[in-house]
Amino acid sequence: YLFSPQVKKTGIATVWLNGDIASVVFPLHYKDIIFPPLTAHHERITITKSGILDIRDALEDPMAKENHVSCNFLFVVSEDDLNWNSAYYAEQACNILKHGKTNYEVLRHPNTGYFLEVPYMPHYPSGVHAAVGQVVAFEGETKVHADAQVDTWRRVQEFFRLHLQFSSSTSHLKIFQY
Repeated sequence: YLFSPQVKKTGIATVWLNGDIASVVFPLHYKDIIFPPLTAHHERITITKSGILDIRDALEDPMAKENHVSCNFLFVVSEDDLNWNSAYYAEQACNILKHGKTNYEVLRHPNTGYFLEVPYMPHYPSGVHAAVGQVVAFEGETKVHADAQVDTWRRVQEFFRLHLQFSSSTSHLKIFQY
């Protein structure tokens, strides 16, 4: 749904952190449109060596078919994300975008897990997943993950400065959260 014709005209710049290109678990409501969530395939859930669930490949593939997006994208990918296959979804989104367009970039962080948050937040290599109701693997190496959080925050700020115009009278941005 990332490239849905109903929502694609709302943004100028979008930062996408370890995301999917569709609604997951809960329906997405945008104005009078409701996008159903992806279907989970429980048979695709595996167990890591430490006995924690790996749910990365449990969701159906939400490939979009069209591309009329003019928004600029920064895709941030944790390459060791076991919550879902965010590297795959970023690759799919870029494949959709790349037909003659240069309005995207991908920031990849090897050996980092799912929760790539603002700098100095604790690293969670596993935790109870609200949708699954059990402990799942998020992965990532603690030091590498911490360094990636700092780098990501810097790059996100640079991306917004590049693509959003500010004036002295602009004191806030309109943020769309889905």
